[in-house]
Amino acid sequence: MTTVINNPAPVTSSAPAESSGVSSLLIGAVVLIGFIVLIMFIGIPAIRRIDGPISVNLPETQVNIPDKIDVNVTK
Repeated sequence: MTTVINNPAPVTSSAPAESSGVSSLLIGAVVLIGFIVLIMFIGIPAIRRIDGPISVNLPETQVNIPDKIDVNVTK
């Protein structure tokens, strides 16, 4: 006896397949522009309000280098 498997027909949307890619691109562009505007109106003034440059006080490093270096590697 044979077994018959009935698969449903694939669902096709009325819009072409490229329209979903275009809408995703437009949404991404709007989000990117919004993020840039947010940085310009909030981030840049916040950076300007910082009092002077940030300074880190590190001790000066001293490295002693000998006058003559023996590079003889024979055993």
